[in-house]
Amino acid sequence: MGNRIAIIGIGDDGAHGLSGAGLALVKAAEVLVGGERHLGFFPEFQGEKLVIKGGLSQLVSQVAQMREHQRVVVLASGDPMFYGIAGFFAAKLGREAVDIYPNLSSLQLAFARMGESWQDATLESVHGRPLQGLAQRIDGKSKVALLTDDTNTPSAIASYLLQFNMREYEAFVAENLGGQQERCSFYSLEDMAAESFSPLNIVILRHRQEVAYAARTFGFEDEEFHQRKPEKGLITKKEVRILSLSELNLHSRSVMWDIGAGSGSVAVESTRLAPYGQVFAIEKNEGDMENVQQNRIKFRTDFTIVHGKAPEGLESWPDPDAIFIGGSGGELRQLIRICCSRLRPGGRFVINAATIETLTDSCRALKEEGFEARVTLVQISRSKPILDMTRFEGLNPIYVITGFKAEKKTTTEENN
Repeated sequence: MGNRIAIIGIGDDGAHGLSGAGLALVKAAEVLVGGERHLGFFPEFQGEKLVIKGGLSQLVSQVAQMREHQRVVVLASGDPMFYGIAGFFAAKLGREAVDIYPNLSSLQLAFARMGESWQDATLESVHGRPLQGLAQRIDGKSKVALLTDDTNTPSAIASYLLQFNMREYEAFVAENLGGQQERCSFYSLEDMAAESFSPLNIVILRHRQEVAYAARTFGFEDEEFHQRKPEKGLITKKEVRILSLSELNLHSRSVMWDIGAGSGSVAVESTRLAPYGQVFAIEKNEGDMENVQQNRIKFRTDFTIVHGKAPEGLESWPDPDAIFIGGSGGELRQLIRICCSRLRPGGRFVINAATIETLTDSCRALKEEGFEARVTLVQISRSKPILDMTRFEGLNPIYVITGFKAEKKTTTEENN
């Protein structure tokens, strides 16, 4: 069985912040594992020291061997189960191999210094992760705690939020919590963008009370989007857009492709429906790119937009869970072949067609690629005033074509 590994949370106050039981475990250890900063809290330790520098899988294997004949203590920041290494150890070695002793997390300390409760806060980490996608994940959240790193610093976060005009937030930055160099202050985003901070920090965003802000939802009006004028149909109309999004069957972490983005309305709505996923949009018309970028900022949807003509460029994108084709530029058959080959199992393929020729070609191509096609003809009329009365004005009918791989029937189902 070997010895159980003690994983002990430690704060910036070092050994002084540990309980008597925690200190006893460290003194009794034969191997002490931790970052250089953590190990530096115990200069008097006479046993073997193992520095964590990356490559956790290799480290876990090494520690697993050591525990067979030695008493091992692993030091980790704060609560090692909160974005820490304890969960990784337990998952790899089993819960019976570890004992976990949490300390106060940086999150608890930061909210305590701020004087705010945190049970209603949204927690996000940009530690070792890109900032891309943060805008749609936190939009409308009244209180957000962010774990940072040397790249995604408070100033970098502020610049990012200002890019999406998220000025309804003010920030609280807590540095070196529990240590002698602790500093905690409120900042406007503009001030935070210009400030320098200690590498050890946590950022808390909260809505400024004097700024009224309501989170945006779903099914935006056509007029809200920046689009080519005079109107030439380069926007998927709201009613068609809502049905198409429903057919795409997106989940919160979906990877989605929008081919022929036009104004970017489908990419915008998809990004909000898949805030932890990835949305990639491509548009061949350079004149429409500015509209897509403006809509991306306006609706706080941090998706990737590429100027180009599909299928060129698609090879660099990750395989999608959903694909929307609003325009193909005459390469429809080749495009469908490539998209069908890249679509993940269980994925959906939605095409909007304005002509019966595109409808026919799309259904034929999907069938040839082994997909089933379901077609909905959408005919929408909107009310329009005429003098003191109301009439209805029809929009162009659109075929919404949904492609999907049919599930294979079991022998029992076939016999029934």
